[in-house]
Amino acid sequence: MTMEVVILPGTKQIGALAADAIEALVRRKPNAVLGLATGSSPLPVYDELARRYDAGGLDFSQAHGFALDEYVGLEAGHPESYREVIRREFTNRVNIKPENVHGPDGAAKDLEAACQDYEDAIKAVGGVDLQILGVGTDGHIGFNEPGSSLASRTRIKTLIEQTRKDNARFFDSIDDVPHHVVTQGLGTIMDARHVVLVATGAQKAQAVRDFVEGPVAAICAASILQMHPHATILVDEAAASSLKLADYYRHTYDNKPEWQGI
Repeated sequence: MTMEVVILPGTKQIGALAADAIEALVRRKPNAVLGLATGSSPLPVYDELARRYDAGGLDFSQAHGFALDEYVGLEAGHPESYREVIRREFTNRVNIKPENVHGPDGAAKDLEAACQDYEDAIKAVGGVDLQILGVGTDGHIGFNEPGSSLASRTRIKTLIEQTRKDNARFFDSIDDVPHHVVTQGLGTIMDARHVVLVATGAQKAQAVRDFVEGPVAAICAASILQMHPHATILVDEAAASSLKLADYYRHTYDNKPEWQGI
């Protein structure tokens, strides 16, 4: 398989289709390893998974979760630390065990060693089965900013100002947004067996066009997903509005054989 672009009417449909893929995985492999993203894009997915759990049909008790990234320098328990966001938005809403939810340690004294420890922890459970992703307005995935090495592993990154501005809405002011993060690298993300990227809204249209139809280049980190053997890109009409091949993607999805799955 290759990159599949699916254009859907809105966030409800996107959340349902992504949840279908995760539910199928967890039913097939109860101890599945999920890669968990933060930000606004994955929220419909987490809402739908929580709804299915509440309905009594979805069991995460043996699953593992690994966060994509974490700010450097936020105190433990800070409400905008990604470890807390993941808990609040997803893992506290289902029955995944707290000890099975992992995140990079942005408070470690030795950040380089902590990055290697995180890579080792992912390998120890057999790697990520399904990685949920959003995409930044500049094409970043995780916190792999423009110019990131396409082969990079978990490491420390400096945020560009656009990312800090984009994330300032979660803080009291932009002055409170950290300048540094720990993030899974693009090489780490590419090791996931299935990647599901969600992008919604007109503000993401340029980034979606660049990473789906542009060249594979470090200036647009998400473009590396063109090389992934199983990448599913879920976008709404607004985010798809700049795609030259939008009609082809719609036709392909409408005529997709059932045996291909999600």
